[in-house]
Formats: sequence, structure tokens, C-alpha cells
Amino acid sequence: MNVPEAETKYNRLLVSLEKLESAAVAFSGGVDSTFLLAAAGKVLGDKVLALTIKTPYIPDRELEDARNFCTEHSLRHRIIHTEILKVIMNNPVNRCYLCKKHVFSLMKSEAAREGIHHLLDGTNADDAKDYRPGKAALKELRIESPLLENGLTKKDIRDLSRRLGLVTADKPSYACLLTRLPHNYEVKTDELRRIEKAELYLASLGYSASRVRNHGNIARIEIERESIRDFIDSGTAAKIVPYFRSLGYEFVTLDLEGYRTGSFNKPQINSQ
Repeated sequence: MNVPEAETKYNRLLVSLEKLESAAVAFSGGVDSTFLLAAAGKVLGDKVLALTIKTPYIPDRELEDARNFCTEHSLRHRIIHTEILKVIMNNPVNRCYLCKKHVFSLMKSEAAREGIHHLLDGTNADDAKDYRPGKAALKELRIESPLLENGLTKKDIRDLSRRLGLVTADKPSYACLLTRLPHNYEVKTDELRRIEKAELYLASLGYSASRVRNHGNIARIEIERESIRDFIDSGTAAKIVPYFRSLGYEFVTLDLEGYRTGSFNKPQINSQ
């Protein structure tokens, strides 16, 4: 890590957060939002409020991680429950935009009820380069992204999190369970729970950075490329197939391209 550069960014972040006087943080329990919340808590204390969304497409383990972190660090925390919007029940291409517009509106209203005028999210400098259809919703709602504004990259955040002793420093990246479904595919709660259980099982076998892409009765497993040979040679498949079948999958496949974010995304389509 370029220590002086990363620390300079971190110190700039702390100064910018302190100027807000109070803030709410959209807190998923992931690497970026945990780092942002820890920084905000450092300078704002009880003037920061963590807001976590709970929907059927957010795994329970993520909610538990968020709750545990706030408890351990004595941070104010509120969980906002919401159902799946009707407009995304068919997992449309612009699902991320529609979802973020809805959940960030809920969090913004909750923050306003507390007299808080700044809602922050964990978008970082690397995210600006990726296909992120939900960014338009954040811009429309005037959500603030201090990590992006202060030039903090994912590597900066992981390295600084490690130095700060945050448990999320090496946590794999996460995206909601709707990203495991093809676009224009009916969203069913029982299939979301099936995906969640399948990924938990893979994690228990040592494949924490993995995805189970759901194609009806077919499970397409994505794991990191460097782990594919071990996955095949170790006999892991012999354990996975019967378990996945017990969940309702008829066919269990391994994607030879390996794990990659947004494998269902079609960047050429305008998400709005």
C-alpha cells in the first residue's frame, strides 16, 4: 500500500465527514460501507446513524453482519424492512436503478425524521469505472459518496480496513441475490432462499468468493478461476451435487470462465 497516499485520502475523508456534523450511512455490512461507517463513527460519534435495508433478496447473514458490527462498535443502527417492488418482480434490466431509487428514498426519509440531512453511501473510486446502473438513482436523490469524492479505491479501503482492524478487510465482495437471476426472469422468494443456502454451503467448503447463478432447475456455479482445478480434483463436486439437488436443482454445472461480477449484465443497454 502506498501508505502516505492512502492515509492522506483517509485523513481528507475524516475532515469531510466531520464537517457534516451529522449523517446517516447506507450500511450493508460490506467492505465499503463498513469502512465508511467506521470513519463516520470516529468523527461524528452518536451523530451518525447506520441504516440497513432488509428485503427478501438480501441474505440474512448480511443483516447479521451489519447488526453485529454496530453492536460491537456502539453505533446507532436501524433496520428498514421492505418487500420486493412489483416493478422488479420480473427482474428487468433496469432493476438496480428501480431498487436503489426505492430503498434510498426509504433511507432518506428515515434520516430526515431524525433531522439528518446527509445520507452517505459506500461507492468508491473504482466503482466509477464499472457498469453500475443504480448510480443514476443515487445522483437523482443527491446521495453523497465520500469514498468516491476523496478518491479511495477498493485496495485503499481494504488496506486501511486491515490497519484499522475491521473484520471486513478481507470480506469477499457481495451483491444482492437478484443478480443471481437472469434478466426478465420471475423473482420467486423460494428460489432466492435456495440460492442463499447454496452459496452458504459453498462458503462452508472454502469457496466464499462464489456465486450460484440460478437458471430455473439449473445451478451455474462461479468460483475464482484459480480454484477451479482444486474444485474438480478434490472431489468437492461429489458433496455439492446431492446437496444442491436436495435444494431443488436438477442440474449442477461449473462455469469454466470462473467468478466474475455482473455476469448477467448487459452494459450496452441503457438502464433507464
